[in-house]
Amino acid sequence: MPIRPSTAALALRRRRQPGRIVASSPAGWAVAEVEAALTVPADHAAAAFFDVDNTMMQGASIYYFARGLAKRRYFTSGDLVRFAYQQARFRLLASEHAGTVAGAKSAALAFIAGWQVDDMERLCEEIFDELMADRIWSGTRALAQLHLDAGQRVWLVTAAPVELGRIIAQRLGLTGAIGTVAEIVDGVYTGRLVGDLMHGPEKADAITALASVEGLDLARCAAYSDSVNDTPMLSTVGYAVAVNPDPALRREARRRGWEIRDFRTGRKAAKIVVPAALATGMLVGGVATAAALRRRRLRRSTPLP
Repeated sequence: MPIRPSTAALALRRRRQPGRIVASSPAGWAVAEVEAALTVPADHAAAAFFDVDNTMMQGASIYYFARGLAKRRYFTSGDLVRFAYQQARFRLLASEHAGTVAGAKSAALAFIAGWQVDDMERLCEEIFDELMADRIWSGTRALAQLHLDAGQRVWLVTAAPVELGRIIAQRLGLTGAIGTVAEIVDGVYTGRLVGDLMHGPEKADAITALASVEGLDLARCAAYSDSVNDTPMLSTVGYAVAVNPDPALRREARRRGWEIRDFRTGRKAAKIVVPAALATGMLVGGVATAAALRRRRLRRSTPLP
């Protein structure tokens, strides 16, 4: 494992930092000693990348976002069920049928066409606090903290809208997020994507591009995921971990000698089956459903709350 927080976090450095004013009393010196001891040098060459759905969070983030929107009456429960079916089909077939992903791309974020960026970000914050905060896996969050404590940066990597990923990262105290990007013109979403859906090989490509910009050594980086669809991402780094893995990823991890971490008890595993399998298809919903949402929204005379 590329991080050793017990060594890095506790290594004592007893000289004062240049230019720092410290009280001359024994208590003041003691405070300075403790602060210096807890200061970890930044490790700019290493980082960690965490998938979100079923890895960092129980269930699918976009499903809970959809529930939050349904609660606010942006669409109906029937729409939510249709989205759920479409996303379940996507999760089952996307790894084998490229056409499923290609077809999803054109409609992935069509439902937010016409929304203000500020409204979208506010809704992400509200819905995370309402429905997602209590579903963060404490074990996975602790793994992320180990990297932070070692002076490394931590990014989330998700197929969900990057705005949602960024809010989750902010709330968890992480570095940032890589996600599906929607086109914005004059502060308003057009409903089209910029680039591809952040899924499968796209995650690996995005991590490689980020590493080039940030000067990361991918051989010293780590990646965490629950899905066999993220095998390209896990293969890109030097340290791969299967977290709460699906059966296919568990087999692949054993074959490759990757570490496996499973934070699910029997009861928790049962609780997340439905959100995972029925995760909303707002990212991959059909064009017809997205168009229906747009028509419903246009009929609304009131602005976003």
